[in-house]
Amino acid sequence: MSPCLKIALIPAYNPEKCLIQVVHQLREKGFWILVVDDGSTGEHKEIFKEIDDAGSVLILTHTKNKGKGSALKTGLTYIQKYISENYIVVTLDADGQHRPKDVEIVYKAAKKHPGYLILGSRKIQKETPLKSRLGNQITRMVYALTTGIRIYDTQTGLRAFDNTILPELLAIPGKRYEYEMNVLLVCSRKKIPMKEIGIETIYINDNAGSHFNPLKDSYRIYKEILKFSASSLISFFLDYGIYSLLLWFTGGFSKNISLFLSNVMARILSGCFNYQVNRNLVFQEKTGSGRTAVQYVLLAAGILAGNTLLLEVLVHFGMNQYIGKLCTELIFFFISWFVQRTFIFRQQRSGC
Repeated sequence: MSPCLKIALIPAYNPEKCLIQVVHQLREKGFWILVVDDGSTGEHKEIFKEIDDAGSVLILTHTKNKGKGSALKTGLTYIQKYISENYIVVTLDADGQHRPKDVEIVYKAAKKHPGYLILGSRKIQKETPLKSRLGNQITRMVYALTTGIRIYDTQTGLRAFDNTILPELLAIPGKRYEYEMNVLLVCSRKKIPMKEIGIETIYINDNAGSHFNPLKDSYRIYKEILKFSASSLISFFLDYGIYSLLLWFTGGFSKNISLFLSNVMARILSGCFNYQVNRNLVFQEKTGSGRTAVQYVLLAAGILAGNTLLLEVLVHFGMNQYIGKLCTELIFFFISWFVQRTFIFRQQRSGC
């Protein structure tokens, strides 16, 4: 394998003294270390001073706290601007949860798999703090439902990648903890391959050193994941409301005609709304709307045909027409999400 600069990027906000030992051990393993002081308070400045005096370390400083995502981007921007040789970046947390031997392991995995995002995956154990255990399980489930990709540890801060995908990572939105989840979401859309590598699970003092805010930061993380569900839910209520209203207006027609007209008109109107919301707010499609509009119309036509056929079958076999509508919408919600995410609003990787 060709020579490759080993870079350890550590965002740090009010770190403990264990950071000094981590930096020392990483330096012994041949890493060049970039620490971003994310607006730490005065009593923690001595830690940064001691690190700075050790050599092979560069410290960049935010005058005020901007968030983990911003700190990571500050480091990545510096690397992109000033380092021209081939390199692999390993990001890790400043609280001592990542052993230097595991940093070396994910580095080697990134070197072996160019163009991949390598994730250091921790296994849930009995000693894992309850908030970390529940948070990871919920996020893992929601991420899998949203993207169709299974990742065991979606919240790991130990990640490695080479210089070929760094421009992609810098373009991803997010200033705080949500940035790391946004990275996983964008990688799934842009087909950037991801690989999990098992690492040791360490929680120091019940993870007391973490600055994660369970309410604010959880909201930021799940906000991006749930955008599609929210847009689809609003579209569903619009669809169901129009459907119910038209059933009442067309009550004088035969049951089959009333059912057909009501379902078709409701799907067309709610589909137009859903397309605009998904294109502009959920998937944030930046290219011309011609391609996506044509593809969405084809998808909508297919779903409309399948939706109408299934609804008529359910009602024919005795199901209430309102309950039947709920069942068909639930089934085609997942079909619609998969097709839109995978084919219609997929994002292409830009040139690196």
